[in-house]
Amino acid sequence: MKRILVVDDAVFMRLSIKSMLAKHDFDVVGEAENGIKAIEMYKILKPDIVTMDITMPIMEGIEALEEIITFDPKANVIIVSALGQETKVKQAIILGAKGFIVKPFKEDYLIKALSKF
Repeated sequence: MKRILVVDDAVFMRLSIKSMLAKHDFDVVGEAENGIKAIEMYKILKPDIVTMDITMPIMEGIEALEEIITFDPKANVIIVSALGQETKVKQAIILGAKGFIVKPFKEDYLIKALSKF
């Protein structure tokens, strides 16, 4: 069972992703509402996969991605972004994100993206 850290400032999005993953044998081991908490939780939990929102308060997803990749170059971080964030998604891929999902997304798309890891 893959261990997932879900990072998004929107509670409803974290709950939605968590609900989708629970139906498909993924274990959500943690949730974070900003980049700083995501980094802290990554270091403690060492999840198999991180779903990372780009736009968040305190520390954005791009900055958190950089810190996580510096800590663990093999980290599997999937960017979850809204339409219109193409520049930031490209930057995230260059920095080491393993893929991206555009909001809103369907459950099967999320599962397919995370099943690669």
